[in-house]
Amino acid sequence: MQRFVFYMTVFVVASLLVATGCAAPLTGLSRAGHAIQVGAFSEVRNAERLAAQLQARGIEAFYFKRDNGLYAVRFGDFPSKQAAQREARKLVSDGLIGTYFIAPPQEISGRRETVLKREPAATMGRIPEEPRKKRPESPDIEKDMGMIAARTAERFVGIPYRWGGNTVVDGMDCSGFARAVYNLCGVNIPRTSREQFKVGDPVGRDALKDGDLVFFGSSEESINHVGIYVGDNRFVHAPRRGDDIKVSSLDENYFAKKFMGGRRYF
Repeated sequence: MQRFVFYMTVFVVASLLVATGCAAPLTGLSRAGHAIQVGAFSEVRNAERLAAQLQARGIEAFYFKRDNGLYAVRFGDFPSKQAAQREARKLVSDGLIGTYFIAPPQEISGRRETVLKREPAATMGRIPEEPRKKRPESPDIEKDMGMIAARTAERFVGIPYRWGGNTVVDGMDCSGFARAVYNLCGVNIPRTSREQFKVGDPVGRDALKDGDLVFFGSSEESINHVGIYVGDNRFVHAPRRGDDIKVSSLDENYFAKKFMGGRRYF
């Protein structure tokens, strides 16, 4: 009887997950919380400088290019908007940041952000948020989180890679780029490429889809590089710390030999 009750409980839970369109989170992954976003820089070096200052304080910060062409810095994984605001106010009080924006979870896709304007130090603080408008039903392509991750990754192309490495987490290296893209899409993935390879659903080369991570190394136990697949056998990656983020092909001799497989997280 107890076994019957157990299996019925499992069946009911699984049915509810399917009915609501939800899925159990993959081991090692979690939903990204609220984050603090700072700046509207026209020059990437200004965003780079601020990210470096935050990293020097032990804050895992990254910069990225927004839809409007300006660069912003983002950091934090807070359980609530209030917790993010408390930390932001503290950083403002310390003189480390100025105007800021609290980015809610999973609202990057399809959402236009208010352009952050730099103000005199005496008036810096939280930017008033715009009243939220009811959004029209998104087309299917916007609901494909893999597609969104791939397009987000492509926005980084040409940006110098300056985060990760020993500054924040030892061995983070190129995986910091993949982590930043997934963070913008609302998902926290592990910090290093080796850890990232251990989670997610395995995907063969012929089955790769936009947004999958592709891994390289001498063996599955020696993963040392990762990129984000963007279609047509191409992937976006940070070749090395200090180099520009670029697009490469899986058909290139080096990557073809070192390819260890893909992983899917959405």
